[in-house]
Amino acid sequence: MIRNLIHCRALLRATLPSPPLRRYHVPSPLPHQPVPNLSKILSRYLRSLQPLVTEEELESTQELMQEFLRPRGQAEELEQQLQRRAERTDNWLTDWRQQAIYLENHLPLPVHSSPAVILPQREYKDWKGQLRFAAKLISGVLDFKAKIESPEGLPELWRGRNLCQDQYHNFFGSCREPGYKRDRVLLQPRHKAGPHHVTVCRNYQFFQLDVYNSDGTPLTEDQIHQQMVFLREHSYKTDKEPVGVLTTDHRNSWGRAYSALIRDRLNRESVRSIQQSILTLCLDATALKYSEGLYSSRTAAQMLHGGGSHANSGNRWFDKTLQFVVGEDGTCGLIYDQATADASAVLTMLRHVLEYCSRGPTLVPPRTPLIRLPPPRKLYFSFPPDIKQHIEQAKQNLDILVSDLDICCFTFPDFGKSFPRKHSLRPGAFLQVCLQLGYYRLHGDLCATCEVVSMRAFHRGRSDVVRCTSPEILEFVKAADDPSKKAEEKLSLLLRAVKTYQDSTEQVLQGQSVDGALLAMKKLCISSGVALPSILMDTSYAVSTHWKLFTGQVSSPMDCVMCYGPLVPDGYSVCFAPSEDNITVCVSAFDCCQETDAQRLSDFLQVALRDMHALILECRPGED
Repeated sequence: MIRNLIHCRALLRATLPSPPLRRYHVPSPLPHQPVPNLSKILSRYLRSLQPLVTEEELESTQELMQEFLRPRGQAEELEQQLQRRAERTDNWLTDWRQQAIYLENHLPLPVHSSPAVILPQREYKDWKGQLRFAAKLISGVLDFKAKIESPEGLPELWRGRNLCQDQYHNFFGSCREPGYKRDRVLLQPRHKAGPHHVTVCRNYQFFQLDVYNSDGTPLTEDQIHQQMVFLREHSYKTDKEPVGVLTTDHRNSWGRAYSALIRDRLNRESVRSIQQSILTLCLDATALKYSEGLYSSRTAAQMLHGGGSHANSGNRWFDKTLQFVVGEDGTCGLIYDQATADASAVLTMLRHVLEYCSRGPTLVPPRTPLIRLPPPRKLYFSFPPDIKQHIEQAKQNLDILVSDLDICCFTFPDFGKSFPRKHSLRPGAFLQVCLQLGYYRLHGDLCATCEVVSMRAFHRGRSDVVRCTSPEILEFVKAADDPSKKAEEKLSLLLRAVKTYQDSTEQVLQGQSVDGALLAMKKLCISSGVALPSILMDTSYAVSTHWKLFTGQVSSPMDCVMCYGPLVPDGYSVCFAPSEDNITVCVSAFDCCQETDAQRLSDFLQVALRDMHALILECRPGED
């Protein structure tokens, strides 16, 4: 009976014209990412090792480097191979990073890979407001989608240069598919009509909701809201198997479960509908109540992983590129898959959507569709014993991960990014040096630290990382609490540390990334079937790529905060969201490591921020 009903609805949907073909604005050509000079790159690599390894390890690495760079040696051959790759590809780095960092990573997507963006809590407090806001949010996304598909496109400038818009066109209708060895990304062909539905999840149940009329025009907010009300009325049951929890498991485990799941035709059709949808919208039940002081931290955790198998984690499909969460209690946010989307582009989209949502009710009367829109179609799944077993295992693994995550979000009220700017310091570099000081005071040394930066100034550029530690930063953090050092000397060291970090960032933004070049060397050797260079096999390389501090910054005028989990079990993640007058910070760690503590690092960071503020004002009075 159910199968017949699904088949009838599928026939009805087949009579609906698809939205018009997507036409993409092609901006002026962007420069291609340059091929790095290996000799200069490795010189900077050696400097980045100085605060992290012993003198003996550093000398050993230096000897290996000299052997690698000898005339007519392996370095020259790899550089030539990289040059040839750059000439025949749009971007020599992007695909390699996507594969190595994301698609070949077997760790679960929640916490370990997919960041969450926490948006300001909405004013509504019941399901009626939830559905109204959800309808407006979908309309805002469709408005953004129409913008990037228009002839004018969405021009973005950075330092007077256009930014690459390529990834915007992969946002909608894309999804990650798990595999045994590596995942792959399913993309909608650009020469074909785009998807015309979104996936909505409620009470572990998935629905296919059409968002375009039969003539290709998008539904109005009222039309979407009516569909949402129907959907809610048909998703009251709460005893359903949380099939979405499968997407939270380790990727190879989910890959095995996925192969078993889609062997059934009903399951395969439902999964394909989710994969091909524009986005996923999760209508969450009200989370547990927390005190106001814990609200930000608990909401961050809720967005990252859904709260566990007994909360909203089954109300997700983490493989989707874009996954909006709208809670009945006014919480809202977004989880996105970094295999397809980067923070800078996601934040641009969110800014557009939130501006759309801030407008008053639309006065445009709804069009009468040529063909009556079908109600949201429920996606059914079959659960044979082996799939139920996979779900139970995924629930156990998820609950372990949820209980292990230690997260602390706070707003530092003393000053914001306007303060370092007044003193000719870039806010990002200033905050990074303060973080290094806080970590040094807490743990007694520096650690391998990276900060993610956008490379969209280049054609098909995505992201890369800056190595944050340097001899100058080490010298400063040692001097900061040295009573024999005068304030002026400490300030001088602080300014040197900030400038060094600024220079390192600029070099990466110009395409001269240390870690991009090291990844290229590794990939070229593997593809050629030759041994890796010794410098990629020694202790120094292992230490310098064990990112104990994984950092980032939200450069957006929106009121939001981003959070993600640490990259390594004994590490932290720290994301800054500075505004003009305050700084919102999200710190996370794992409870399984006794050496790390998100709350303590947060406390030490705030002390470091106040100390650096006081140091600058002491040496430059009257310039607050």
